[in-house]
Amino acid sequence: MPVDTPSNTPRIPPLPEAEWNPTLRAVAAATGPLNIFTTLGRHPELFDAWIGFGSMLLLKGTLSGRVRELAILRTAHLRSCEYEWGHHEELALAAGISEAEIGALRLDPGEHAWDDADRAVLTAADQLHARGTLDDGAWNDLAEHFGERELIELVILIGHYHMVAFALNAMRVQPEHARHEDES
Repeated sequence: MPVDTPSNTPRIPPLPEAEWNPTLRAVAAATGPLNIFTTLGRHPELFDAWIGFGSMLLLKGTLSGRVRELAILRTAHLRSCEYEWGHHEELALAAGISEAEIGALRLDPGEHAWDDADRAVLTAADQLHARGTLDDGAWNDLAEHFGERELIELVILIGHYHMVAFALNAMRVQPEHARHEDES
């Protein structure tokens, strides 16, 4: 039976700075040289298209920061994507989500006193993860709190962060602190 490489070994290493295209340079100037970007930057055409879409969802969407980060963190948890979790945990705190709420995102939603809107978002993330769709009850619960554009965006956001988690996990993109520990 084949043996897997240790999970802390990237399957595709980050692109060296000398090979960055202008889009990757601009992103790294704004965010730092995050491994997600320097790894995906190895496919410049795809990276250029993806970064615009991802930036729209993250920075210019109709959802509040709270709703966005609840959905992303729940998705990161469901997909076992620690890289995604680590980066969005900080963004969730900045969006006003408490440390206790962040911890509760790793639990069954019934184990925390979420308000109705938060619970609807978490149910949507759970159902989309498990079934690839939402039942009528989950949809109707969301529609009580969100308008048409927000509903569209929320479903797309959850799907996008599933895709990102798939890529990060499959390529074994490492947290930045792991890169620095390896360099020591």
